Amino acid sequence: MLAILSDIHGNLPALEAVIADARAAGATGFVNLGDSLSGPLWPAETADLLMREGWPTIAGNHERQLLMHPLERMNASDRFARGCLSDAHLAWLAAQPQSITVIPAILCVHGSPRSDVEHLIHSVEGIGLRDASDAEIVERLDDAAAPLILCGHTHVPRVVTLADGRVIANPGSVGLQAYTDDHPAFYSVENGDPLARYALVSGTTVDLCAIPYDHLAAAAKAAREGREDWAEALRSGRNG
Repeated sequence: MLAILSDIHGNLPALEAVIADARAAGATGFVNLGDSLSGPLWPAETADLLMREGWPTIAGNHERQLLMHPLERMNASDRFARGCLSDAHLAWLAAQPQSITVIPAILCVHGSPRSDVEHLIHSVEGIGLRDASDAEIVERLDDAAAPLILCGHTHVPRVVTLADGRVIANPGSVGLQAYTDDHPAFYSVENGDPLARYALVSGTTVDLCAIPYDHLAAAAKAAREGREDWAEALRSGRNG
């Protein structure tokens, strides 16, 4: 059984809780779908743990931004993380691929197979997200034919089975349950609670998991770094 993690965003206590819960549930392997470090929390410590574990890991859009954007173009979360990372951390990020295939039948991407910022099984509508239709999902998959396709990026857990039998799943976010973004237009995501999300996979069966952790410690760290937006999201799973 595999544990699937995504969008950790430097939230070390959430990551540690998820690892312990997944191992207690019988997980014998882990896969990380990216956006591991960006945010005002513990990027270096999170990188150290992930590097020690050595899991299959792909780059999300924030890994790309941390490596490629000059500091003046970075948002506050990326800029904070970049300032905490060593050359060894950056080399680890640079070695991460955009997609991987594990246990031959499982394709892992961050956004969609064609873009790390494209939502695969959700769509922006108004100022929020809605479930994408099967037709939208098929178009975004291009020619990806794996029986199970795993994605992250939206922070919203969902499992979809298409008419042709392909299963597409998003485990949700380990580390951040509410945020706002402006791509492709402004929208807000709120899961409504502070629980850490991940998924357990056996064959093509995906079980979505949500567990408690010391979210108040994470919120306090964000507040100390002057990020009350993150602090509120970590406390409540909602945007202030």
